[in-house]
Amino acid sequence: MSDKIPFDFDEYIRQSEPSKQKKGYIWQTAIGLQDVDGLKPSEYLIETAKKNIDGDITLEEANDLIHGYYESKTARLDVDERTEEADKVSARIAQL
Repeated sequence: MSDKIPFDFDEYIRQSEPSKQKKGYIWQTAIGLQDVDGLKPSEYLIETAKKNIDGDITLEEANDLIHGYYESKTARLDVDERTEEADKVSARIAQL
């Protein structure tokens, strides 16, 4: 994964729809706080965040999806623990 966030949340923040602006800012902040510690989000978190921003799922559902994703990852050896930590903490921060 590259050193920058793999999705441009600024586009959502520039949207004219206030709910998308707010949600985009929330996710960008949550992921950015993890980046400060050198933690990078997974593509799954980014896709889940987009679903939330677009109004397809709630923040609570996003958090549940992220936790479920890692609970079922017994065969998911390609995801390291720091990415899992980044995803879970980002989801919790966004929910707060």
